[in-house]
Amino acid sequence: MASVMSVLKQLKALGTAKKRAAAVRVGIPMARAYGVSVGDIRALAKTLKGQHGLAEPLWASGVHEARLLALMVADAGTMTRAAIERWLDDVASWDLCDHLCGELVWMRRDMPALVKRWAASRDLYVKRAAFAAIATAAVHDKRMGDGVIEEYLTLIAAGADDERKHVKQAVSWALRSLGKRDAGCQERALAVAAELVENESAAARWVGRDAITELENRTVRARVTDRRKPARTRATPKPAR
Repeated sequence: MASVMSVLKQLKALGTAKKRAAAVRVGIPMARAYGVSVGDIRALAKTLKGQHGLAEPLWASGVHEARLLALMVADAGTMTRAAIERWLDDVASWDLCDHLCGELVWMRRDMPALVKRWAASRDLYVKRAAFAAIATAAVHDKRMGDGVIEEYLTLIAAGADDERKHVKQAVSWALRSLGKRDAGCQERALAVAAELVENESAAARWVGRDAITELENRTVRARVTDRRKPARTRATPKPAR
């Protein structure tokens, strides 16, 4: 197994001032970061495939790109629920939040229970994680049942009044993603969006309008109707332990 120090040196060598500046422009904290692109991190992760033992020390380093790499080399089937939630408590940026959901959360059997609790949190990125996980699962979990979809739509309707940018954007992302699964889901999502547009909360109205704008787009409607063409969302079975 590669040493953590050697991996950190590789990451540091890949960093550039240009990439750091680009990250700052999209709201990613760079106080402890090298400025490495996600593409370069993914390429490095491929060379470390199967080295789950690196994940915890990479995360513990506190370096932004090392934490992204930790999420990519961690074995989702090995990660316990407690470990995932401990890492989530450390998250201080939207990209780490979304990658954690995309790499370790959406495929878990206990995801519905996780997102229900996270959606009730006042912590910025814990709450965002609830909706980022829903958005990701909506795209990738082809076996998601109607009951679970209804639960998620209920959480979306309840969480849409959060004024914080990184929360309301994730709520909209979740609603749009569910609405792109098929024609039935599209109508259910549009119904939720229509109710949100009438809400007294400015954030909820924004979420509703944002979802309607995309879900009523002619191209999106065509993709949802034609099952041969997978719907895409703008923005990416393991044991529950």
